[in-house]
Amino acid sequence: MKNISLPFYTKLAMVLFAIICLGYLAILGQTILAPLLTSFLLALLLLPLANFLERKWRFKRSMASIVSVVLMIAFISGVMYFLANQLSDLWEDWPLLKKQAETSFHDVQNWISNTFNVNAHKQIDYLKESAASALATSATVLGVTLMTVSSTLLFLSFLLLFTFFILNYRRVLFTFLTSVFEEKHTQKVSEIVQRIQYIIKKYITGLFIQMLIVTLLMVFVLWALNVKYAMLLGLIAGMFNIIPYIGIFTALLISVLITFATAGAAKMLLVIVAFVAVHAVDGNVLMPLVVGSKVKINALFAFIGIVVGEMIWGISGMFLCIPYLAMLKIIFDRVDQLKPWGILLGGEEKPNKKRRVYRITKNIKLEEQE
Repeated sequence: MKNISLPFYTKLAMVLFAIICLGYLAILGQTILAPLLTSFLLALLLLPLANFLERKWRFKRSMASIVSVVLMIAFISGVMYFLANQLSDLWEDWPLLKKQAETSFHDVQNWISNTFNVNAHKQIDYLKESAASALATSATVLGVTLMTVSSTLLFLSFLLLFTFFILNYRRVLFTFLTSVFEEKHTQKVSEIVQRIQYIIKKYITGLFIQMLIVTLLMVFVLWALNVKYAMLLGLIAGMFNIIPYIGIFTALLISVLITFATAGAAKMLLVIVAFVAVHAVDGNVLMPLVVGSKVKINALFAFIGIVVGEMIWGISGMFLCIPYLAMLKIIFDRVDQLKPWGILLGGEEKPNKKRRVYRITKNIKLEEQE
């Protein structure tokens, strides 16, 4: 059979058309695809537990999958219960927060009047107009809120079901992947699947360990600064840190607003400094040590992936973009025709780089992962 060589612009047009079609299909299939891809990551994370239950305790595959999912639900429920308790403390102090927020509002109002020569009446009129327009759209906001709650419940339902099915039928899925390609590519496909399983499991496990350490650091620092709701703000910082780049700034904004309402501007500045310091430790020490850099996506394409993920699937898209970019890089690095794309996604190569070692005690040390 004669090979047909297409010109570059034809190949480029076909690639762009395929990307547009895939993006459109991803938007249409968000209800199914977003929980499915999230479930795939969770299944990789729960796979060692399911294998342990099958081999050591002689559970059937379906029972091991069910127990793994139930344990995951119990863990997430415990975290949510703890967070709800912290939020209930915040709700009990709502009258005090409201009073302090009003005092801070009057201080800001006086500062605007003295700095920009805008009297208080004009400021109040502007706020009244904004409130009127907000009330005019309250029905729309309520409808969107109800849709968001219902879609979240649907997402969680699909998430649990898909996680169970992927764990239960993982052998069938693996056999399908190896059967789709020609027999000469079976070994390479198996290698890619095993590599993806190892890297993503390592990435997600490291991400949760990183979240725990960031939470403890933030709780300790905020507690040392005598910031009210230090436990709640530290937990928010750790949970939001899962979302790269954008998450830490969102947590900072929430913490700044609560601290400003409860303790004033001086304590707010200390909280900002604390967030910057913990984020610097996280990026330069925790990330290399805990998460590692076996598959490293450069910051440019990581940020582009986050923006595109948010445009397509919202918060879930922002969370999913990094691990799936890592999967793409693993595939690109092992397919000769796609290796340039793997180079484009990766970071700059630094040969003979010595791994950093942090010695905690004489017998305990932390060494930067490859």
